Amino acid sequence: MRVGYFGPRGTFTEEALRASAPDGVDAVALPSIYATVLAVQDGAVRRGVVPIENALEGSVDATLDALAVETEDVVIVDEVVRPISHCLIALEELELDEIRIVASHPQANAQCARFLRERLPRAVVLAASSTSEAVRMVAEDGEAGRAAIGNRLAAELYGCRVLREGIEDLAGNVTRFVWLARHDDEAAVVPAGGGRRFKTSVVFWGGGDATPGWLVRCLSELASRGVNLTRIESRPRRMGLGHYMFFVDLEGRADDPAVAEALAGLGTHCEGLRTLGTYPAAR
Repeated sequence: MRVGYFGPRGTFTEEALRASAPDGVDAVALPSIYATVLAVQDGAVRRGVVPIENALEGSVDATLDALAVETEDVVIVDEVVRPISHCLIALEELELDEIRIVASHPQANAQCARFLRERLPRAVVLAASSTSEAVRMVAEDGEAGRAAIGNRLAAELYGCRVLREGIEDLAGNVTRFVWLARHDDEAAVVPAGGGRRFKTSVVFWGGGDATPGWLVRCLSELASRGVNLTRIESRPRRMGLGHYMFFVDLEGRADDPAVAEALAGLGTHCEGLRTLGTYPAAR
């Protein structure tokens, strides 16, 4: 089975895939989250793995936007939560005061903001498309005084040195990754039983979002039926200020009676409501 993931090789997403993949997976590195979601939609890969939420920096906007805006055919079928520990990496041994430029994915830069501010105050912080791409660029550039934030796997893959480990701002940093499939794939059919807890992810929006109490009325459909939320996030609808999509994760399966009734009630208040997947909650 071909599985696409947010690459290149050496990303935390590859680590999450390797930790949760069944045997016989053909892992395919893809250049962006958008490319990974679209590869699933187009059938270039059967599954995809992308990050969706970090404990320090919150939701991964590129994943939310791709699922809500770019496709109606891709759904979440599983999730995995992985510890995230960042390393400061360079091609050769450097003292911190020798580093002039440090690069990484914007989420990683943000997760290490205190370290960058206090330990590398003179370094220019640059954004890269992924943590492993930042490490690859440092390795191939060969310029003195350059460093990247990434993981030990990327350092090993690209022949670099780890200067510092555990540079994230807070201990207990974790990222939630999701497995994706097409909605007509067998993986999207959720098996009953098994003693697992389930989650359902939805996105909704509506023309009444500018009226007083609209969001309260939407959420009351869930609360009145005892459906618990584990996450709620708003993203712009890209149609002017003041209009948003709301992403919600719920406890339970979409076909549980209380959840099904709550979503039906929610739909009466909305211009659009989509279920982004029902899947086993991470253990």
